[in-house]
Amino acid sequence: MSSSTLFRFKEFNIRQDKTAMKIGTDAVLLGSWVSLDAYPDTILDIGTGTGVIALMLAQRSDAMTIDAVELEEEAYEEAVENFEQSDWADRLFCYHANFTEFSEELAEEEESYDLIVSNPPFYTADYETDNSARNQARFTSALSFDQLLKGAAQLLSADGIFSVVIPAAEEAQFTQLALIYQLHLNKVCRVKGNYTSEVKRSLMSFSFTATELVEQELVIEKERHNYTEDYIELTKDFYLKM
Repeated sequence: MSSSTLFRFKEFNIRQDKTAMKIGTDAVLLGSWVSLDAYPDTILDIGTGTGVIALMLAQRSDAMTIDAVELEEEAYEEAVENFEQSDWADRLFCYHANFTEFSEELAEEEESYDLIVSNPPFYTADYETDNSARNQARFTSALSFDQLLKGAAQLLSADGIFSVVIPAAEEAQFTQLALIYQLHLNKVCRVKGNYTSEVKRSLMSFSFTATELVEQELVIEKERHNYTEDYIELTKDFYLKM
């Protein structure tokens, strides 16, 4: 089996031969960076794709419930398979659903999560391709930031944390939009590919409580395939060669 269809981590594997979107750095960054200091008992991964972030959080935590929601059918099927093949199958469950409908239904039932994470779609319609599955996985027409924030706020517990990874260019807009739903930015990590490149991604954590903002910066590589100590330290529990 080729490496493009099976991605091997230290404690689990990800099958990804069906889905349009393969594992990328963004998902691994978020799964490694998100804080588990509050020992969440319930976790939700929005737009789980192949399930990599949910699996990373299962490895990192003792949360009894780790739910995921995925709209694209082939990605959903692979997430289910990846969950079932892992050591944490009894704690992982994937819903095949539209997140807006999912969040409204659970909110009516007064369900909530201590930690909600998402590596959301973030390209605009101007860049859509002819591949509908890829569009659904990576474009804001499938799930807008407003829909994401509204649903996350509906399902987040009073003391819960909501964490996302988005393009750095969208950070200010996303932060302002979050305030509409009483979600305050508490922590941000701005990610650069190397020391001379521009900030590419923002890892962000929100809660209903306003606190002093903690700002960090992470550089991935010193040079091509020569990773920084900070990036190695962050991801060493997952990548085979770290």
